[in-house]
Amino acid sequence: MTETAVAPESVEQPVEALSSTASDEQLIGMLVDRARSEGLQLTGEGGLLQQLTKRVLESALEGEITDHLGYDKHDAVGENSGNSRIGARVKTVLTDVGPVEVKVPRDVAGTFEPQIVRKRQRRLSGVEEMVLSLSAKGLTHGEICAHLAEVYGAEVSKQTISTITDKVMDGMAEWQNRPVDRVYPVLFVDAINVMIRDGQVANRPIYVVMAVTVDGHRDILGIWAGEGGEGAKYWLRVFTELKNRGLQDVLMLVCDGLKGLPEAVETVWPRTIVQTCVVHLLRNSFRYAARQDWDKIAKALKPVYTAPNEDAAMERFLEFQEAWGTKYPAIVRLWEDAWAEFVPFLSFDVEIRKVICSTNAIESVNARIRKAVRARGHFPNETAALKCVYMALMSLDPTGQGRKRWTQRWKAPLNAFQIAFEGRLTPANN
Repeated sequence: MTETAVAPESVEQPVEALSSTASDEQLIGMLVDRARSEGLQLTGEGGLLQQLTKRVLESALEGEITDHLGYDKHDAVGENSGNSRIGARVKTVLTDVGPVEVKVPRDVAGTFEPQIVRKRQRRLSGVEEMVLSLSAKGLTHGEICAHLAEVYGAEVSKQTISTITDKVMDGMAEWQNRPVDRVYPVLFVDAINVMIRDGQVANRPIYVVMAVTVDGHRDILGIWAGEGGEGAKYWLRVFTELKNRGLQDVLMLVCDGLKGLPEAVETVWPRTIVQTCVVHLLRNSFRYAARQDWDKIAKALKPVYTAPNEDAAMERFLEFQEAWGTKYPAIVRLWEDAWAEFVPFLSFDVEIRKVICSTNAIESVNARIRKAVRARGHFPNETAALKCVYMALMSLDPTGQGRKRWTQRWKAPLNAFQIAFEGRLTPANN
């Protein structure tokens, strides 16, 4: 292990062209682009994994010294505190991805004892576990402390963990306000309820918007914390913000059938087709039926949503109404009220139908969010809830295999979109 003192004014940036506030997903994307353009290897000296490990370690160390001193970097409070930062010392540590050169911050009094990369420590193993912990897939601060103690033998306080994870908020703010594409073939929108303890514990919706890009990639456009139950009025605010960030056109938007949502979409993107999720319609139908009739109702409704066109769907629905309307009139009213948003997908071929007839595409994302939220129970405030959801999103698809499957799955539907919406997915729109 080698150590070299570095004066404050000569400390280099961790990874050139990468801001310290970049989100994990953005960072990885930028590193991959650089790897491709410069022929950068995944492993080995100066490789992709080394640079990612370097940034994670340096971010954690900066959090530790902030906790030790009691104030953030460049905070005026430190001028008369009796102790302050004094540059950094470059240390080469052996890791699972090879030697990594990191800058360990120092303090004037010399009392700072780093725990993530301890003094005289020559090897740091299990970096992946630390990244996973800091991603905090619903782990509490106490659980993260226990994890670091088990993996590294490091006694890290809950306050240190809080300081480290709070740095995520800068990256989240940049991610939440980043420019988006001018056009997307499909948006999937949904809201997930979380328990937030602001004054009193109450359910609050977290709004999530997921887009499919013209290249067939998945892109989470943002998360928003609402008040009370899910509402079309708040969705209008979300859509307006996305338009202000550069989103000018959406071909189709898939939702769960919230009342008033189509009007909100039309206000922002007049040409967008709103499609109600068929799976949600079926689930809501079951709420009005006795459990012993669920299978029969599902079988009776299947010809409706698998019909070749809207006229045929209406014929099958009238047959359902004749058979079940007397016993379950609420189910009939439910489908009648949702009919205008249910039928759009029937006008498209099977390639488009199978990807827009439900919100299944966003369900895997929702499942990851719910897992993280359930582990925490409830949150002290809105910021803590958003941080948890954001970190869960940033830890999606760590191997990249999901991205490959996603792109392959959307290849044929996007070709169909190009034909069905001729002229709206051209490069000029992006």
